[in-house]
Amino acid sequence: MAGSALDTVPADEARARLVDQLIADQWIISPAVGAAFRRVPRHLFATDGFSIDAAYANDVIITSRGPGGRATSSISAPWLQGYMLEQARLRPGARVLEVGSGGYNAALIADVVGPGGTVVTVDIDAAVIDRARTGLDRAGHRQVTVVHGDGEYGHPPGAPYDAIIATAETPDLPPAWLDQLAPAGVLIVPLRLRGMTRCLTLHRHQDHLLATAALQCGFVPMQGDGRKPTRRLALHGDDIVVSLDDTTTEVSRDALAAALRSPRMQAWSPVTITMREGSSFESLHLWLASQPRPFGTLAVDRERAAGLVDPQDEFACPTLLTADSFAYLAMRKIDDATWQFGAHGFGPDADTLTADMLDLITVWEHHHRHGPGPTITVHPTGTHPPTPDGPQLLVTRRHAATAVTWHAPEQPR
Repeated sequence: MAGSALDTVPADEARARLVDQLIADQWIISPAVGAAFRRVPRHLFATDGFSIDAAYANDVIITSRGPGGRATSSISAPWLQGYMLEQARLRPGARVLEVGSGGYNAALIADVVGPGGTVVTVDIDAAVIDRARTGLDRAGHRQVTVVHGDGEYGHPPGAPYDAIIATAETPDLPPAWLDQLAPAGVLIVPLRLRGMTRCLTLHRHQDHLLATAALQCGFVPMQGDGRKPTRRLALHGDDIVVSLDDTTTEVSRDALAAALRSPRMQAWSPVTITMREGSSFESLHLWLASQPRPFGTLAVDRERAAGLVDPQDEFACPTLLTADSFAYLAMRKIDDATWQFGAHGFGPDADTLTADMLDLITVWEHHHRHGPGPTITVHPTGTHPPTPDGPQLLVTRRHAATAVTWHAPEQPR
C-alpha cells in the first residue's frame, strides 16, 4: 500500500503530526477519538503509490474512479472523519453500522468502541470491500464485519445500532436505516439538499428526526438503489457545469450555454467578510438554496474557465436561474483581509437575477448570518411538517421529506 522513496518522515511521526493538527483545530476533542487516530495506521488503507506524506495529509484520498474520472470511492479527509466520530459520541461496547466502506474509518470506530463493541461496514463495490478487508486485517481489526451489499438496506443481522454513519452522499433517508437504528441512536449522514450537502447529526424527536448539528461537506454519491444523481447541464464542456437537484426547475441547456456567451453583468452587495472569519458564511449557501425559485449549483474548472466565470465556490456555487439566464454567488477582494459578496449574471434576465441575489445576501446578513442557523428536520414522505415561522425549503424524496426552516428574527421590544 502506501510507501515511497520520496517520503520525508516515518509513518508514526506523520500520524502524530496530523493528530496534533486535528486537536489544535478542534476537529478532535475527546481522548478516545484522539487515541484512535494515533493508533490506526491510515497509510495501510491508501492505494498503491501513495506516499506516507500524502496518506497523512489532512485531505481526502481518492481510492477509485469511474467513467470520466469522477471519484467513486475515497477515504474522507481526517478533519471530517474526526468531526463525524465526535458527533456520534461513541462509547465502549457500542454497535455501529458504517454505510460506505474504505476500511480506515471502520478501524477508527472499532478502536473507539473497543473489543466489546460491534462494527459493520457495508459497500456496494466488491473491490472496495476487498481493499477494506485487507487493510483492516493488516491494521489488526479483524473483528470488523465487512459486508458486500447495497447500503440502502443497511445490515439487519447486526441491528439495532447505536449509531449509523453514512460516508457517502445521499439524497434520501432509506427506511432500513431508521428501522435498524436503536431508539436512542444517532444517524450521521451527508444529506444532499438542492445540491447543498450537509453532514447532519440526526436524533429521533417525536414523530420525526431533528438535526442537532449540520456541517457543509462533500462525499462521493451513493450508488445502488439509493442513487439519485443531479441533472448536469454542461455549458462549456465539463469546464462549466450547472447541476439541478430537483424536477421542478425547467431550464434550457442550450439557452444557458448561449447566455454564457453574452457579456457578464457584475453587481456587488455591501456585505463583506474577513479572512479571519473563514468559512463562517456557509449558511449563506443554504439560505440561497432555500428560496422558492429555480435554483442550481455551478461547478467549474477555474483554470480552464478563467476569463469566463469566477464563482465564489468552484465545486457547488449557488446559482439562481430562469429558463435562459443565470446568476451565481461571487466574491472579490477589497484589501489584504477583506472580501465582498456579489453576483455575476448572464443572459436576458441577468440584471434581475443579480439584483435578486444581492437582496438575498442582504437579508441573510441582517437576519441570519449571526444567528443559530436553520432548523433541519426529516419527516416520512407523505406526512406534514409543522408550519414554519420563516422561509422554508422542503425537499421531498421517495422516502423522506427534509424541511429547512429559517426562523424569523426576534422583533425589538
